[in-house]
Amino acid sequence: MEIKDIVKKVKQIEIRTRKKTEASLMGQYHSNFKGQGMTFSEVRPYQFGDDIRRIDWNKTARFREPFVKVMEEERELTMIIMVDISASMDYGTQYGLKREFVAEVAASLAFSAVGNNDKVGLILFADKVYKVVPPKKGRKHVLSIISNILTADYVPSKSDLDGALNYMMGVFKRKSFLFLFSDFQDEFDQRVLSVASKKHQLLGLRIYDQKDQEIPNVGYALLQDSETGQEVWVNTSNSRWRYEFAEHQKQKFRHLQESFENSAASLINMTTNEDYSKFLYQYFQKK
Repeated sequence: MEIKDIVKKVKQIEIRTRKKTEASLMGQYHSNFKGQGMTFSEVRPYQFGDDIRRIDWNKTARFREPFVKVMEEERELTMIIMVDISASMDYGTQYGLKREFVAEVAASLAFSAVGNNDKVGLILFADKVYKVVPPKKGRKHVLSIISNILTADYVPSKSDLDGALNYMMGVFKRKSFLFLFSDFQDEFDQRVLSVASKKHQLLGLRIYDQKDQEIPNVGYALLQDSETGQEVWVNTSNSRWRYEFAEHQKQKFRHLQESFENSAASLINMTTNEDYSKFLYQYFQKK
């Protein structure tokens, strides 16, 4: 993709996602993602109904009338977007590439965050962590994140989710809102997922193409694993083989759902042609 094409694509994504963000997501994001704590704001005279635990005893004793401390929420939060850049994520059939869909969903989340004065960071990983964009605020920073997702070199290797999560937890100590994009084709340790979910608010976004789930009848075909390079000839006209392939994929997804549920983490499952804003809106409402 040439630079002019990248710039054009980034601008298109910005226009589409800003409309969706401003229409529905930003309000839900703000109301559901609360601040990390409370900070002192001011002292004022006690009013009926005030919490007596907020009384400032020093000032009360000095002026011989009750005063209370006014606290306000620490609103600034940090959002970390983690994107699997193994080769299976650089794939798409009818509706475009997974990477382009991920870029748009991530942009919508990021614009929601910066619209509420929060920071957004990015981690690109496959068999290892390949790039980290430190959390910052602002529109230009979001556009940079979109560009990084679109232009990354997608790696022909299995994705090491455990390593990426451990890296993230090692770098970001303070609780963050973690959005994890992957097709989750590779195995991972549920214990690592559980630890990450306890330390951070974690949402997995499984992005898949319809052809990931079922193979059409096209006769004999040479299939290649985009991550390992392994090739195999199969007879796709064999209905039994197609059925077993589809059932295996369903079983993998059921296992993925169970892993997230047992880890107290959330999971959204969507194809590249679905209205992602609907899924995100529902997630924010539940939270």
